[in-house]
Amino acid sequence: MIKRIINVDGNNISVIKVGNEDYISLTEMVKNEEGNDHIRNWMRNRNTIEYLGTWETLYNQNFKGVEFDTFRREAGLNSFNMTPKKWIEATNANGIISKAGSGGGTYAHKDIAFQFGMWISPVFQLYIVKEYQRLKEVESNTLNLEWDVRRLMTKVNYVLQTDAVQKHIIPKSNLPLAKQGIEYANEADLLNLALYGYTSKQWKEANPSHALNGKNMRDFSSITDLLIMSNLESLNSEMIKMDTPKNQRFKILHNMAIDQREKFDKVDMIKSIKKSESTTYLNAENLTPDEIEIESKKDILQASRKNLLEFKKNQGKANENPKDKK
Repeated sequence: MIKRIINVDGNNISVIKVGNEDYISLTEMVKNEEGNDHIRNWMRNRNTIEYLGTWETLYNQNFKGVEFDTFRREAGLNSFNMTPKKWIEATNANGIISKAGSGGGTYAHKDIAFQFGMWISPVFQLYIVKEYQRLKEVESNTLNLEWDVRRLMTKVNYVLQTDAVQKHIIPKSNLPLAKQGIEYANEADLLNLALYGYTSKQWKEANPSHALNGKNMRDFSSITDLLIMSNLESLNSEMIKMDTPKNQRFKILHNMAIDQREKFDKVDMIKSIKKSESTTYLNAENLTPDEIEIESKKDILQASRKNLLEFKKNQGKANENPKDKK
């Protein structure tokens, strides 16, 4: 389980994912507060029990309302005592969870954690809401950055390949005019096989639910995959223009994919955009989005130029007349 940290008035507080919801550490919210049993004292309060019960009623279909009614009647009395464990076990609540061991403690759904923050002090509650909103903004912005990178990788060089197919493959195609569009799909699958090891059709058959939602294999590719694919598209378009046989092109593209994956895994720019969970992408070091885009384009251009030069060099050697070597 991956933790994110928000800093509230100098106090580091963990935020974890439970299902699709964020839960905030109540234990860490009060670790710098004077006194003991803050969470227990908060849960003895009648208003707290009312709030917890209302939240569970709205969002937890397995919540035990009868037990809640008993606690609500007793809340506020001097003899009333409540702990997170007692509340969870008696009512089957899921808005509060207790984690044992290192890094454990009491966590609560963000709604409940904000209410607990108000109990600590209105100022503290405002601070924690502000910092949580900042965290979500960072996650949203970096996710958009990652998506922009994906769009860049998948679209820029695809135009080069389709243009090469139109000008150099379609005129030689033996397919009927109405079916010549298959040539474009065949070239796309040549790259899919070189990089992923399977065709678009095979991916759709293995992932029918995603296919029905209009997704394809590139929607689930890493940034490294998409950078390599961009370079494969560029090189393949040049080989098509040079009338390189398809089987030879596949071999070159496949070897290039293997080689580039090994190299790009060592490039800090690629490593710097790391996926920490299904919805969070962390920006690298202190680079701004504009700086990241500039560096990304540099990597793409340099890799493309190098690969094209290497290909032309190898192509020249292959075309040398054996008599010329003597």
